[in-house]
Amino acid sequence: MLKDVRAGRVLAAGVAASVVLTGLVWLLGRRLSGIELLPDQGASWYYWKLPEPTFWTRASAWACYAAHQVIFWWLIHRARTRVRRYTSGLHRLNVAALAVNTGFIALHEVQTQLFYDGLAQDVSIFSSQGSVILLLVAVLLMENRRRGLFLGRPAPIRQELVAFARRYHGYLFSWAAVYTFWYHPMENTSGHLIGFLYMFLLLLQGSLFLTRAHTNRWWTVTLELAVAAHGTLVAVMNSGPDGMWPMFLFGFLGVFVVTQMHGLGLGRGVRWALGLAYAAGALAVYGLRGDLAGVSAVVRIPAIEYALVGVLALLLWLGLRAARLARPREPARLEE
Repeated sequence: MLKDVRAGRVLAAGVAASVVLTGLVWLLGRRLSGIELLPDQGASWYYWKLPEPTFWTRASAWACYAAHQVIFWWLIHRARTRVRRYTSGLHRLNVAALAVNTGFIALHEVQTQLFYDGLAQDVSIFSSQGSVILLLVAVLLMENRRRGLFLGRPAPIRQELVAFARRYHGYLFSWAAVYTFWYHPMENTSGHLIGFLYMFLLLLQGSLFLTRAHTNRWWTVTLELAVAAHGTLVAVMNSGPDGMWPMFLFGFLGVFVVTQMHGLGLGRGVRWALGLAYAAGALAVYGLRGDLAGVSAVVRIPAIEYALVGVLALLLWLGLRAARLARPREPARLEE
């Protein structure tokens, strides 16, 4: 362990570096303005992909993604089997993970400049969005015992399911971040820049496994809340100020009020104030839009996330149950 390197300082430096890297994506993305793309074909269409992909445009994206994914999974496995304890300083594997992610960020920029296409050429846009949603839902399940799911009260989810998710979540979270990172070319639209900043922060979080910074509750809640900013800003960019952005803003903030803020150690008065401010803000925005009845839309995202927590818990239970049934039983010993 590198005792003289505090993970908290590395976290702060990593956030600053993520902002700088996002600026470089914006700067280098100006060289991509001459690429011609097909007309937009609706919500299920991903616009930023070549009209005529080649073997090399596809192979470059998939090969780089596969290498990034396998190496990061190996680092997580190594940490789980060799380190196995949380510290305030960096482990050598953390340094390796930071270097690997930085190297693949640079490689993705080169790959975009030379070949442009990401994984989006071959897989649905909903797979990219779904991977991040799955990550957020898994966090809700993992934190159920500590902060509860509904106003500080935990849902009746078996402890063995939570323990399994905590033990192996690194592999899932790594896939969600790395897959989404390679899904998009490094374009410099506002939506891409916000998304890449979020991905850089998630890769930073993944690199700090088994450190105290990795479990800092204010930092982890910030990552959960970042999706509210990302979803809201992208909605405004796509459909303008009269679009559906309030549903995203107050939907994700609703999850914060109902669940996430209850793990921060806030006093009851502060939580009441945040809850009332949330309700007043939602009513004010929808009232100013002349659609007060539309405020009901803010429950859609929380309802989906909480339903998915139940689905994920059920799938984990079925998986563990099947593993137990498949495990060979020891033959009974004959009494002498």
